[in-house]
Amino acid sequence: MKTRTTALAAVVLLATAPLAASAGTATAGTTAAGPIAAGPIAAGTATATVDPAALDRYVADYADAAAYPGVAVAVTKDDRVVHVSGHGRTSAGADVTAKTRLPAASVSKAFTSLAAVQLAERGRLDLDAPVTRYVPEFRLADDRAGAITTRHLLEQTSGITDRTLPEKSLPQPGSFAEALTRAAPTSLATDPGAQYRYSNTNYHLAALVVERAGGEPFAEYLRRNVFEPAGMRDTTSVTTTPDDLPDDVAKGYVHVYGAAIPAPEPTRFVAGSDGVLTTAEDLAKWLVVQTTGRATTGARLVSDAGLRRMHTPSTPDRTYALGWETANGRVRHSGIWFTHCAGQLLLPSGYGIAVLANTGVALGNEGTSRLEDGLAAFLDGTTPAEPSTARVPIELVLAALTLLSLALGVRALRRPWRRRSTAQSVLRLMPRLGPVTVLLLLPTVLGVLVGGGRDLSAVQLAYYSPALVIWLAVSSALNLAVLATRATRLLRDRPVPVAG
Repeated sequence: MKTRTTALAAVVLLATAPLAASAGTATAGTTAAGPIAAGPIAAGTATATVDPAALDRYVADYADAAAYPGVAVAVTKDDRVVHVSGHGRTSAGADVTAKTRLPAASVSKAFTSLAAVQLAERGRLDLDAPVTRYVPEFRLADDRAGAITTRHLLEQTSGITDRTLPEKSLPQPGSFAEALTRAAPTSLATDPGAQYRYSNTNYHLAALVVERAGGEPFAEYLRRNVFEPAGMRDTTSVTTTPDDLPDDVAKGYVHVYGAAIPAPEPTRFVAGSDGVLTTAEDLAKWLVVQTTGRATTGARLVSDAGLRRMHTPSTPDRTYALGWETANGRVRHSGIWFTHCAGQLLLPSGYGIAVLANTGVALGNEGTSRLEDGLAAFLDGTTPAEPSTARVPIELVLAALTLLSLALGVRALRRPWRRRSTAQSVLRLMPRLGPVTVLLLLPTVLGVLVGGGRDLSAVQLAYYSPALVIWLAVSSALNLAVLATRATRLLRDRPVPVAG
């Protein structure tokens, strides 16, 4: 949050300063923890004692405080489903229940990881063999790409980053073949295996490897080998948004000045990275699989060694394993769309937690992790933190800044122009380009400062914080208007040379 606040403060200064300066001159006349201990949690090691009513009250209070229109949760203990519930409503007006299908977003990466580990245990995929063994046409504009393995993709250490392949702002593919074509001009930021850098492209490619090694379409492999054996009857996987979303998946929300507005998810390629649609009821069954390796019916989906492989980073200096993040003895992964968010968390005590929410990631609301942590405290018998979010206060501040920029801009346009030398006038007008420059550069700046180098398009920035974009757009428009009027007057008043 400190980095985000600092970045926002810098934006405030750059966008407001020209108008504020104009008002003044007008008066004068113009996370790191080490990996968790290896090994799955043994089933049935303790008895779950959870007060469902108290848990639901906490979730409802959190949803109200965080302005989540709808949220569904699942809680498991070892090999048992303890509690599932839903709260609030969808944008279609239906109650959110444990059976409401919602996007799992990047929680989907753990499903891709399980599929790859399954194939490795069946002898059909070598995680440490080059990707080209399974996808011969895989080529990048970098000779080092031939050394990329499936493990590198799953660990996010391939060398592909959002800086080398800006997967969100580039045109979106509609198939794995198009994803390969889009990736072809890419260079690598590092040698494969050298450094962790999160990018959805790694999981697009990993899903293609699963498809080739599994011998059937990726979504079909997940259905037959993961969803159905786990008893996840209402779970499916899609390739693109929003076109592939079924009718029963309602639009999620973006937030503007405290109001939740239904919005379609931007067009994105999500196969393997964040394309799973599921329910709290099904995610409870998934948590049992990730704790025991078995479905609630007893069917084994993965070995204990496979669980350790998925949940344990390959080196002690990393926290990302295979589709799971590890820290402080916990294993988790967040999921972020621009209109939905999700998260899953496995605790050393044997509890599992999953959350699905129908509101997108936003400035001041970075997903469901705080709710998961609150539930973890509740389950472990400690006092959860008070539910809160900075989103509404931030949006109110941005609303005030928008009104201030509007007032200062109108005032600057109405003030008379004081004649100066051309050089002085140009120097005084140049800062008025600041707000529009910030607006144009902000997707990149936020991607670096807040997203750790992630890619963000201009459209997605508007989803992330409409209030921020509105403020910058208003400030930019007014500063450009002032700039245009001053420049026009400067040119009009320029002395005309006399012929000698």
